[in-house]
Amino acid sequence: MEITDIMTLVGAAGGMQGIVEIAKRWHSRRLEMRKEEADVTAVENHNRRQQIDWLEQRLAERDRKIDAIYAELRQEQTQRINEMHQRHEAELRLAEAEARKCLVRGCSNRIPPETDALPAPADTKQAVIIAHPPKPGRKAN
Repeated sequence: MEITDIMTLVGAAGGMQGIVEIAKRWHSRRLEMRKEEADVTAVENHNRRQQIDWLEQRLAERDRKIDAIYAELRQEQTQRINEMHQRHEAELRLAEAEARKCLVRGCSNRIPPETDALPAPADTKQAVIIAHPPKPGRKAN
């Protein structure tokens, strides 16, 4: 190749400015690749942050739902406990009324009398027999 051929190629490539541009691109190709890679990484990070935000919102929504369910459960348990207390109190009142009921009908002397010390049920039946003998013509219980 002669010098004229080389000058023709250089002129076709843009002259001296073309050669300078080719040299710049050759030296800055790594920098450009790093810039492109950084841009791609930035886009990927942005997408990941959006996905994390979406997942955190979804998790917070589920937490709110679970909290609501637990609140409902606690309220239901409180209602059940209150109902159990009311039934237990009713059972206690019924047991107390059963213990204080008069075993002899139409009697002015209550057996058992209303005292703090109530006799056992077996003793009560025996006390009825002893305290009130059967009337003539009636059988004893």
